[in-house]
Amino acid sequence: MDTGSEKMLARVADGIGWMTFNNPERHNAVSMEMWAAAERILEAFAADDAVRVLMVHGAGGKAFVSGADISKFESERSGEAAVAAYQAQTAKVYDMLADFAKPTIAMIQGHCIGGGTALAVCCDMRICGETASFGIPAAKLGLGYPLAGIRRLVDLVGPSFAKEMFFTGKRFLAEDARVMGLVNRVVANDALEAMVIDYAASIAGNAPLTVRSVKRIVAEALKDRGAADEALCDAMVRQCFASEDYIEGRRAFLEKRPPQFKGR
Repeated sequence: MDTGSEKMLARVADGIGWMTFNNPERHNAVSMEMWAAAERILEAFAADDAVRVLMVHGAGGKAFVSGADISKFESERSGEAAVAAYQAQTAKVYDMLADFAKPTIAMIQGHCIGGGTALAVCCDMRICGETASFGIPAAKLGLGYPLAGIRRLVDLVGPSFAKEMFFTGKRFLAEDARVMGLVNRVVANDALEAMVIDYAASIAGNAPLTVRSVKRIVAEALKDRGAADEALCDAMVRQCFASEDYIEGRRAFLEKRPPQFKGR
């Protein structure tokens, strides 16, 4: 897939759509151009039925994403209008990732700092290597941090850990992140990619309508009581039971064979 930026890569293999931040010489720091390319990748993967799981990761093995490319601050974030444009673009990508209808996994190797942590938090699951590290150094740079990003972090790790991360600006090790609830699993570095691919493949092999319905219903369940769209949830459940995949799932179980789900 042509992303329009050599620093963003996209490919599809075995039901997994890979979005790769490809700026390893700068620990996958992200420029405005890369955020714009990420938007195009997410749009393409959302429309592609061959993509059942989205995998987000960084190239080079030393970093997931190390945040914004500070070398670009003078050209991309030096004035009020430039700051607003940059924040609008990053917020759009974060929202697209958080609202992506298909399951999303962040495979984290090495540094996951600032915007990298914000990006990972937008994914459904985060699986990291044992030497991964996390941090949000906004207070060390004098940056403001928007409500949406703080809310996502608080929803994941709770208010006390979120404050600790922001107040200190320090880096936290993989085991710290696991204790906080920031990551789902910590895996040996040399086993990470194989484990995550296997994990994603198992999800991609399950019934897409069921997986997507659960993702949306979990989002509704997190809303205050009375605010959840119960009618939508009920409709999604009915759609699963009325699907060809439900018939296929029953038949495959009785015939003792792997099901071949088609998402309809």
